[in-house]
Amino acid sequence: MRRAERTAAPPETSGQAQPIVDIKAAPRDGGWRPGARWARGKEGPTSARLRSDDGVANSSSCAGEELQAPLVTSIREGSKHLIAAASPAARTLGIQPGMAVTQARAQVRGLDIRPADPEGDRAELTRLAIAAARHWSPIVALSDEDGLFIDITGTAHLFGGEEAMARRILKLLARLGFTARIAVADSAGAAWALARYALPSRSNDRVLICPPAAHIDALAPLPTIALRIEPAAVELLKRLGIDRVGQVSAMPRAPLARRFGAGLVARIDQATGRLGEPLDPVVPLEHIVTAQRFAEPILTGEAIAHWLDRLVPDLIEKLAKAGRGARMIELVADRIDGRPQTIRIGVARASRDPAHLKRLLLRRIETIDPGFGVDALALHVRRSEPLGAQPLVERLDEDAAPDIATLVDTLAIRIGAGRLWRMRPVESDVPERAAAPAPPLDPPERTAAPLKPGDVRQLDRTPDLHPWHHRWPRPVRMLRRPELLDHVIAELPDQPPRRFTWRGTTHKVVRADGPERVTGEWWKRATEQYSVRDYFRVEDEAGQRFWLFRRGDGERAETGDLNWFIHGAFG
Repeated sequence: MRRAERTAAPPETSGQAQPIVDIKAAPRDGGWRPGARWARGKEGPTSARLRSDDGVANSSSCAGEELQAPLVTSIREGSKHLIAAASPAARTLGIQPGMAVTQARAQVRGLDIRPADPEGDRAELTRLAIAAARHWSPIVALSDEDGLFIDITGTAHLFGGEEAMARRILKLLARLGFTARIAVADSAGAAWALARYALPSRSNDRVLICPPAAHIDALAPLPTIALRIEPAAVELLKRLGIDRVGQVSAMPRAPLARRFGAGLVARIDQATGRLGEPLDPVVPLEHIVTAQRFAEPILTGEAIAHWLDRLVPDLIEKLAKAGRGARMIELVADRIDGRPQTIRIGVARASRDPAHLKRLLLRRIETIDPGFGVDALALHVRRSEPLGAQPLVERLDEDAAPDIATLVDTLAIRIGAGRLWRMRPVESDVPERAAAPAPPLDPPERTAAPLKPGDVRQLDRTPDLHPWHHRWPRPVRMLRRPELLDHVIAELPDQPPRRFTWRGTTHKVVRADGPERVTGEWWKRATEQYSVRDYFRVEDEAGQRFWLFRRGDGERAETGDLNWFIHGAFG
């Protein structure tokens, strides 16, 4: 019987225990790569789980930064803000998950608090589970908020055995920025408990292999919380003088069921292997592809276009059965000399429109070099998204919102997707931060959660202010960065310039409006605590209008050096 790190019970156990692995992870770089499967990322006893090297488990929002201060993530539960996860540096200072944020902030000065992202963590963990199912074992399931169950029955020998496989996975996870711990046992519950609560045989050893049929003895010294029971049951058992798994598992089942319910008895039997624990495995999406081989090679673009009339509808039918829409499609033309030609198209929004997808492919078909002939064509869906029924306009006389997705796709084919974007407003007083590029068809923002009854925020009836105020006009063209002006003549402290030189050309100002004072955002950078800009809209003799600013308020030296800059030009 094979075993690998296990945290969840096998699908159905009939006489023999099956190997299962549990993984818990939080990536440092906000991502993952295939190969990380049964590791566990948390120091000390916990079920198989992963942790990023910066010490914060279950927090993708803290990924990718080298942090010096103790780091924690916070989550809101009702009206309380609690610590969701804490780095090792924070734990050494007494910060523990579940502690109130106010208490932690009062206890540790300079504590770095970031908002937790449970949904993002869940999505990343699901992606990790799918990768595990594709590369390590066909049965992979989520164990908890940061763990995976992997049944490796019949797969460990492919990687050199259980321990070699576990060591290999640990190395892969380490390269991804994870620390992990792996336990292998005969039941899922035993693997979960050993990975999280068993002490390693050697210091810093993150792999625990429980010998066959020895998991019951290995579970005996562990605390009762290792059975995955409710905290209230753990506390009640402790009051009765029972704090070890061996003590509670030796008790008669009937009194336990009457006192604690059937859940405790089920957990004991699942951990010991007497009761099967079915897994709910993740199902990786199948690669959607349609292909056509030819008895005789084809040499012309017209022949390729002819076969696209058959391949595209077949691909659309497969997408419809899967309930998905294509975001990126690749056409592969296999030449007889073994040098395939590829065309890749992307769409701004998931689509199953055969006419639109074929039209995009035909625009790129001239880039295919058939050489001595093409003997096979294949359409691959490289990226897809769920696509269900689309909402219709309720009234026949009501105009539907225009859909520019097809226009965006057509322009992207001609000039490139990287040259298409739109600007979105950002809440900032500093002009260069008040706008940011966004995709042409950016998905709608998530709506805020409904307020609970009695929430004082329901009394606020003021409309939301737009980030761009109509009284603060901005130029049509903004420079990438402000450019320094030369030979500026202006009166201090609040007069516009009378003359300035920009890029070797002297401009004499005939009209001006201002100043509009913009102060620095001291909450973002300490250097902006006293910074001031005075903006002016000016017009020269030729009718050109510019947007200038003076760095400093003209009275205090700490606000700026009084240099003049041009930031944009009006149409």
